[in-house]
Amino acid sequence: MKISSCGSAFWIPHTTARFAVVSTIALEGQDVILRIKNRPRGVTVFSWYRGLDLNYSNFIGSDGWRCRRYVTGPEYTGREKVQLDGSLIIRNVTVWDRGIYIVVATLLNAERKIGFGRLNVYRPVSVPTLLASNTTVTENEDAVVMTCYTDEIFINWLFNATSLRLSTRMKLSEDHRILTIDPVRREDAGNYQCKVSNPISSTESVPVELDVKY
Repeated sequence: MKISSCGSAFWIPHTTARFAVVSTIALEGQDVILRIKNRPRGVTVFSWYRGLDLNYSNFIGSDGWRCRRYVTGPEYTGREKVQLDGSLIIRNVTVWDRGIYIVVATLLNAERKIGFGRLNVYRPVSVPTLLASNTTVTENEDAVVMTCYTDEIFINWLFNATSLRLSTRMKLSEDHRILTIDPVRREDAGNYQCKVSNPISSTESVPVELDVKY
């Protein structure tokens, strides 16, 4: 396994990591600090990599009290900075920054520790559009199909601002984008919304009011 410390390359055997990168979730555009846990004592240099292995092509940068200057590599974009405590700052993160990060700690005795972690970056969700096949229907005669237009994966449905409880007359498509009510009954009258989310943000559609005649 080939890694770099302050710009010089060397080979190390595979070892079991005793410390790790704290996996982090961030919103696109934020500044992120990737911290480390269980940091060993006597670290002279911290080196960071973006990717699944320690190839030089994944090298971001190194810093430490043994470095004469801050050393950067092919994965350095100008937004990253290795701190003396071992953490990595990434400013204005984008979805392209997400993935596995590796930190290598070089100790006074030349031993090297390797830690791994993941950065997940999400964009703020966009407001979905909810459309209905009909908004004025007759009880026990008509059916309604509501479609939530969104690129998000996680979709939930609201009825009068609370989570929709599906009845035996209601059916959701496999991707949760389409709600069918067949037949419609008077208790179905009210406001419907679809709510979309990712692990860091959520938003709802404008309500669609269903009027049931009986």
